[in-house]
Amino acid sequence: MATCLNPSPPAWDAFVAAHPQAHILQTTPWGELKAAFGWQAEQVALAGEDGNLLAGAQLLYRRLPGGAGCLAYVPRGPLLDWDDAAAVAATKAALATAARARRAVVLTVEPDLPDEPRCRQALAAQGFGPSPLGSIQPQRTLVVDLSGDEEAILAAMKSKTRYNIRLAQREGVTARAATAADLPAFHRLMAATAARDGFAVHAPAYYERAFHLFVPRHWAQLLLAEVAGAPVAALMVFALGRRAWYLYGASGDEQRNKMPTYLLQWEAMRWARSRGCSEYDLWGVPDEDAETLEAGFTRRSDGLWGVYRFKRGFGGQLRRTVGAWDLPLRPLLYRAYTWAARRRTMLPF
Repeated sequence: MATCLNPSPPAWDAFVAAHPQAHILQTTPWGELKAAFGWQAEQVALAGEDGNLLAGAQLLYRRLPGGAGCLAYVPRGPLLDWDDAAAVAATKAALATAARARRAVVLTVEPDLPDEPRCRQALAAQGFGPSPLGSIQPQRTLVVDLSGDEEAILAAMKSKTRYNIRLAQREGVTARAATAADLPAFHRLMAATAARDGFAVHAPAYYERAFHLFVPRHWAQLLLAEVAGAPVAALMVFALGRRAWYLYGASGDEQRNKMPTYLLQWEAMRWARSRGCSEYDLWGVPDEDAETLEAGFTRRSDGLWGVYRFKRGFGGQLRRTVGAWDLPLRPLLYRAYTWAARRRTMLPF
């Protein structure tokens, strides 16, 4: 296999979309989105003799303070056959070479692999170790099966969730695909959510760039819930291959008793099914086992606990990935970087 740096965006995105581990965070539009907000993106691929891409990853680079180098991060990748030891070794070598060329202190990968011994062993065999800073993307999530018909999907939900979806419909809540003209309304809803629930949100420009990068490609949809024509909630859903992801959601302080967020999730699932998706990732719940989650969700609302109470009703299966793994490339600087990041004198991502 030969290393190919920055293959054409159509070739790279076709490879990602067709891969069994296809993930929206590995696409070139995601790299463009992050590049607009302080990162640099690079695609590193391994190609066969026929030129077809066989493995690789999109790396995101971010400079460290003081000119000490940079971080190299692979979100939800690399994409390869993890049962092929030679492919794993070759991909690791190609990524490490690319990262060293940028003077990276560490190569952090966060593959979309289940948290199983075989996956951990495959990473450890290449010199990676669990990141002392923890995962970057949510390590535990709920995934809804969309492979059945709509009645089967609804039947798998908690009865209260089904009731709330139908209540929203009865109470006159409507949901529609938003246009660019609706982005200011989305921003207002995001600001209201942040103020009410204490969530960190991106600047409006971030969501605008995401909208313009992904929606025209039909890889995302912004959905808006309205009551009598007034926006009351919004959701941005992404889709690639067989999977969809709920990444951003917001709701205002008015009409919450009409359950617009429940209807939006249902409409997002219906949109994902229309795109051929068989899984809908609700993107992030507390990193606890099922027993702990079920025992604690009625009495806890801190962190992701509040959203778990909402998300659990949609009938998803709990999944946990292996998390973030580090390959130190400049050991002395790596130790200094992790020491500083733990003390919050600089944040990694």
